[in-house]
Amino acid sequence: MREYLLTLCITAAVTYLLTGPVRKFAIVAGAMPEIRARDVHREPTPRLGGIAMFFGLCAGLLVADHLTNLGTLFEKSNEPRALLSGAALIWLIGVLDDKFEIDALIKLGGQMIAAGVMVMQGLTILWLPIPGVGSVALTQWQGTLLTVALVVITINAVNFVDGLDGLAAGMVCIAATAFFLYAYRIWYSYGIEAAAPATLFAAILMGMCLGFLPHNMHPARIFMGDSGSMLIGLVLAAGAISVTGQVDPDALKLFAGSEKEAVHQTVPVYIPLLLPLTIIAVPAADLILAIVRRTWRGQSPFAADRGHLHHRLLEIGHSHSRAVLIMYFWSALIAFGALAYSVNSASMWIVLSVVILSTLGLVLLLLPRFTPRAPRWAEAFVPPRYRRRRASVTALGAAAPETSQEAAEGPQAAPPAGDRDPVAAGVSGANGATAVGARAEWADRSR
Repeated sequence: MREYLLTLCITAAVTYLLTGPVRKFAIVAGAMPEIRARDVHREPTPRLGGIAMFFGLCAGLLVADHLTNLGTLFEKSNEPRALLSGAALIWLIGVLDDKFEIDALIKLGGQMIAAGVMVMQGLTILWLPIPGVGSVALTQWQGTLLTVALVVITINAVNFVDGLDGLAAGMVCIAATAFFLYAYRIWYSYGIEAAAPATLFAAILMGMCLGFLPHNMHPARIFMGDSGSMLIGLVLAAGAISVTGQVDPDALKLFAGSEKEAVHQTVPVYIPLLLPLTIIAVPAADLILAIVRRTWRGQSPFAADRGHLHHRLLEIGHSHSRAVLIMYFWSALIAFGALAYSVNSASMWIVLSVVILSTLGLVLLLLPRFTPRAPRWAEAFVPPRYRRRRASVTALGAAAPETSQEAAEGPQAAPPAGDRDPVAAGVSGANGATAVGARAEWADRSR
């Protein structure tokens, strides 16, 4: 565990320290595209954050190669080299897209090539644990097609969800944490060495996200861009492929006792098949809904819009930070719920906890539609958003005669035109922050 934690800390430190210089490089290189209709931010913000994340990945693999226990992993398995090869290719495609806006079909082809490179070096699905059947061996073509499909789906799911500050990095970090706990349990408790690469990939992925999040939380100073979102999606998919398609469920040796006990004990065997799907459940649902929505409208499935889940949360009335936290909540509930069920599938407390937390999540989703109103005697002690509308209407009515009186005094009472220029919507501070709505403010009159 100490070597995994050391690898995680080194990856996070390198990513964090390099993100600042990468931001300055992105500004100089002009990797600050104009604001698009689907964007939430209102000021051009530099991209290319994936550069720092990629070097964090390289640093994590380099440190792990020189450690005592993890170093043997590089001698016995070729999966870390396969991951590095595929990650370098997908990262290069993402950097070019952040700078020159590559066509979507070209990016899709690059994703398939990166997945093919990993398959050629041994990172592929060999068999699948299917309930009621057992382990089913796959042919070479079946394993290749399934591996490429899983990599492409995971990459695009993470890329689609990258729409708010800190959303993609936080959700992937939550998924990687749950995945690390499961893979480490398989490797340490059951002594299965085939789960060691997946555990290492999850630890490095956690470090990449944790190192980048301080720069990417709202208000974001830099975006990861496609170079970052596709990179972390590929690393997440590589870990899922490693532990799902290469760890033999029969090695867990859970088939013992009576038939009833065997039924309960074999449930964790199938969690490797389900856990990689649960950790990307929210991004995958967003991906499927986006494809159906765009196809229904007669648009291309790759055409960007403002119909993603995080956009809907903003339209309901959630703030930027609250929308991100709600997405974090659902990701953690699904991922850690599946993890807890794999540890003890016979416990009803786990099911009840998931149901209660799901109800709480639904209440949080609908919270803006049920804004509480304070009684009239307490309106002076609460924020304006909790006051009744009648109070605001009365205030507007009282201000109207004053406005008419000022207008009747003639043009001499009006200030110079230059002193009443309204501030443009979307003006933000020096940190690249965003202002979502228009501001009803006037320029500084001291000048």
